[in-house]
Amino acid sequence: MKRFWLVTLFLVLGVAFAQECERGTLDARFCDTDGDLLADVPTDESELVDPDTIIFAYTPVEDPAVYAEVWAEFLDHMSEVTGKDVRFFPIDSNAAQLEAMRAGRLHVSGFNTGSVPFAVNVAGFRPFAMMAADDGSFGYEMEIIVPPGSDISSPADLPGKQLAFTSETSNSGFKAPSAILSAEFDLTPGESFDTAFSGSHENSILGVVNSDYQAASIANSVLSRMIAREVITEEDYVSVYTSQTFPTTAYGYVYNLEPELAAAIQEAFFTFDWEGSALQEEFSESGEAQFIEIDYDTYWSVIRTIDEVNGVNYTAP
Repeated sequence: MKRFWLVTLFLVLGVAFAQECERGTLDARFCDTDGDLLADVPTDESELVDPDTIIFAYTPVEDPAVYAEVWAEFLDHMSEVTGKDVRFFPIDSNAAQLEAMRAGRLHVSGFNTGSVPFAVNVAGFRPFAMMAADDGSFGYEMEIIVPPGSDISSPADLPGKQLAFTSETSNSGFKAPSAILSAEFDLTPGESFDTAFSGSHENSILGVVNSDYQAASIANSVLSRMIAREVITEEDYVSVYTSQTFPTTAYGYVYNLEPELAAAIQEAFFTFDWEGSALQEEFSESGEAQFIEIDYDTYWSVIRTIDEVNGVNYTAP
């Protein structure tokens, strides 16, 4: 009986808390009193975290070890600026990345374009930076690629075929092509054509190159980097569709970081010297040469619109 009343009290308090602040589409754990669509930083100091070791993760990739080396110099710089140890956390899926931040095991991260709204709403992610070219331009396109010699010359040829996606949280790997194929070609995944989920853009690209997939929707920024690393060549695939330009991976931190630490992390991003770095070597092929400041409300408006068209609900994985 005592347990029953405790549970009841907890539920009542939970409901009361849910009515105490504006939150929009954010998870019930968060508030958004300033209307910027991001989880507010706690005003109660006891709710803030100041870890001895900052855990950093990049988006899921086929070989995380490669990117541990790519990010090593940058993480050393972050360590110098913050005065903290910084460790690279390899991840193998968007769901694992989201859950790690939601559970407090991940402090700073880069979330791929389509995962950003989920991270913001369910994990308290506060994005503040994105990679861009020297002139401040940024972005990538979704492309649908097929093996050379394929009888698919446009998305209109997909009925009766199979299209590989990456994951349901990916923008170019699922959400954007789903909306575009429906709006422009009256095609519905799983009905008009068969689908498969590869787990990453690299897997989808290699699947097309090796003729494991008849077609795949991918981010062409990943395609460019794989060509630069000589993993594939431009002759290994044919592009049959290219979308509008979308924002790239967003970098940010979890909402309840101690504010001075959060400010130092931002400083680390904007003061990092790209010249001669492994980061420059890896990302220059996709046109990126610096970190620029972003505003989630503005920069991710098109992605939230795509989510709305697709009927996406931001809930925990």
